[in-house]
Amino acid sequence: MMSDITVGLDSLSFESGLSECEKPFLFLKARYTGLVLCSCAHAAFFVKLIHAVRLRVLKGHGSLRSKVSCLHLSADEGILKVGVLGGGHTGKQLTMVLLQFTNLRPGNLKVSSRRPETLDDLKILGVECFYDNRRLAAWADVLFLCCLPSHLSRVCAEIQSELSQSCIVYSFVSAVPVLRLKQLLAHSSILRPEYTFIEGGSGNVWEQVSDVIASLKDPLVVEATCPLRQSGGISVDRKWFAAVLYSVLNVCSHMNMDSQQSLNTINELLIKQSPAQNKSEGTFLFTIQNFVNATFASTLSEDDPFPWFSLTDVLLKDTPLSKILSEDHSFREHLAATYCAAHRVPSTESEETKEQETSLQLTS
Repeated sequence: MMSDITVGLDSLSFESGLSECEKPFLFLKARYTGLVLCSCAHAAFFVKLIHAVRLRVLKGHGSLRSKVSCLHLSADEGILKVGVLGGGHTGKQLTMVLLQFTNLRPGNLKVSSRRPETLDDLKILGVECFYDNRRLAAWADVLFLCCLPSHLSRVCAEIQSELSQSCIVYSFVSAVPVLRLKQLLAHSSILRPEYTFIEGGSGNVWEQVSDVIASLKDPLVVEATCPLRQSGGISVDRKWFAAVLYSVLNVCSHMNMDSQQSLNTINELLIKQSPAQNKSEGTFLFTIQNFVNATFASTLSEDDPFPWFSLTDVLLKDTPLSKILSEDHSFREHLAATYCAAHRVPSTESEETKEQETSLQLTS
């Protein structure tokens, strides 16, 4: 095992090279670390959730069993296909997090990079790496944009004709708002978290972090990344979490599920599994009115699918779901508990096997 030979040599530490007038800005380093951890943790949660929905349909859990027989889904069609466009530091780090914290197989992850020869560490793990953005966009169910902002216009022009309506584009590109992404891609299934820093959070949790993978196994770090508690001093707009849930409904509709089956699925994965549900006397379940207005809900029968939701509109406008996420603390706590539990790493092989066999885990 290789060891860090610089341990204990203070003169080689990052802080030792700073002047007294520069040291007050050390908090920016911790903030950057916090942003990296939050963005990776949120992306992993999103992938886990979408993957779990597809697997439930493929395996025919509960009320979905009869529907599956009509879908004729193969294993390859049911498993989520995730593409990462950009093989720089962000793209490589995200890919490693997805491999570690979701149950996606390496064969269901692909990376397109201008320099695929630099990604040998991913290739060794079984991830296919190449330089063909159009091919990646046509293949992926979820496409992470991890390119430089200066390259974004060219990349979007290259891939926009290859994106299917059901492909969800998740942007890691900084300083490019979601409305601009919608224009560049001519596409509305886009997720882009908007992060801000808040006072009063436990921002010092980021100061002790060095390795992203190891840190995301720490329950305290996971708690600090929770998008519905915001205890780590970093806030993500709750409309992002709402858009994640609307994207689940789009996936359900794409897989021929009616509105009642879609609601049952999202409640099974996010509410009935929540550790908070066992501690609460109240019953918190999603209803149709949580996602569409009362007028439209009155016209929607249980056999009808949900309408196709524009994720960019959800990010930019108030929705019934964003309203309840803002106003109902107990509801947020149920979802927050599920988020934290989804990141829990099994301590033993037998525990991991048990989790994978139960439909109550996001990774099942």
